[in-house]
Amino acid sequence: MSTTAVANFITPPSPASQSAYLYARMINAFGFTAAEWDKGKAEMRQILQTVAAKRAMIAYSELSNRLRSICIAAHSQAMDQMLGEISSEEVAAGRGMLSVIVVHKTGDMEPGKGFYDLAAELGGDVSDKVKFWVSELHRVHNHWANSGTDK
Repeated sequence: MSTTAVANFITPPSPASQSAYLYARMINAFGFTAAEWDKGKAEMRQILQTVAAKRAMIAYSELSNRLRSICIAAHSQAMDQMLGEISSEEVAAGRGMLSVIVVHKTGDMEPGKGFYDLAAELGGDVSDKVKFWVSELHRVHNHWANSGTDK
């Protein structure tokens, strides 16, 4: 075989690059590729960190409206899943449940039931939900207000 003929062959992708390509193309249960989900989650985390640094809270609907890289309805399972993933990762990093600042716009002005369910799964004592919420809110606000995150 001549050198010219060999040059016309396409080199197959390495297993690592093929795996990364397939991961980025996988569709999750909410219809997003892994790459779309990861980009949306990074954007959501940044929004939440900025809000927490101001010692503020954000309504589910406002959070949904501020997302630009992904479209997730305020009271959807996708919102619950993404907030849960972020909070689980934040707890593992020792920074507390970042989703503590996401609250109902009207009514109790607290996080939804999923927040407390996840808190219990992560080992939080939610026997007194308000006490847990206020404590976690202070923890997260204190961390991000003192982190140097742009405000």
